[in-house]
Amino acid sequence: MNATPHIAVVDDHRDIRDLVGKYLTRQGYRVTIAESAQALRRLLDRSAFDLVVLDIMMPGEDGLSLCRHLRDTTDIPVILLTAMTEETDRIIGLELGADDYLGKPFNPRELLARIKAVLRRVHSLPPQRGRVKTQQLKFDRWRLDGARRELIGADGVAVALSTAEYRLLCAFLDHAGMVLTRDQLLDLTVGRTAELFDRSIDNQVSRLRKKIELDPKVPALIKTHWGGGYCFSAVVEAA
Repeated sequence: MNATPHIAVVDDHRDIRDLVGKYLTRQGYRVTIAESAQALRRLLDRSAFDLVVLDIMMPGEDGLSLCRHLRDTTDIPVILLTAMTEETDRIIGLELGADDYLGKPFNPRELLARIKAVLRRVHSLPPQRGRVKTQQLKFDRWRLDGARRELIGADGVAVALSTAEYRLLCAFLDHAGMVLTRDQLLDLTVGRTAELFDRSIDNQVSRLRKKIELDPKVPALIKTHWGGGYCFSAVVEAA
């Protein structure tokens, strides 16, 4: 098994692909380049990647669409390359689950630093069971349909979850019984935006508790570990 991180570089500009590819190769990474989203989709069928460097503005399928696909079907971290004027696309990319972004033009050394930081964060996370996206899970009096992203109570009524609440619940279900720090929860749910919203995880936990706890003031499902973080205490089973 090759322990060298395998990086995919996706950009429709050949000069950028070649520059980044050669630089990362010199730094000891395995690198595969792709000129389009379609090309990377083909590569995903036969190659395993540790990280994807992804340009947003590409002809055909753009980087945001591909980022959404990667986040829905894999756990591969994504670093977006964006033009400095594409602030809206950058924010959307982060909301879709990108782990970091870098504005063009960029210094390859800065990209390398961001790649190392993202890989370091990913490797520090607890292992995932990978059940949530494809299965129906039950806990306490709730059932979560991962395919439909629906949380259904014992009465059969679906409870609306925001994207942030859904991601947070998935992180808890996939790591039930484990104490997760705020930083780990932020990385599991919003990646790079953790630096932008330092303590927002507390607000997200509070909102989620109001929807799933019998008494949010005395939570029985999401328990606080002072100085440590939060732990999802319910038993999680396949529905």
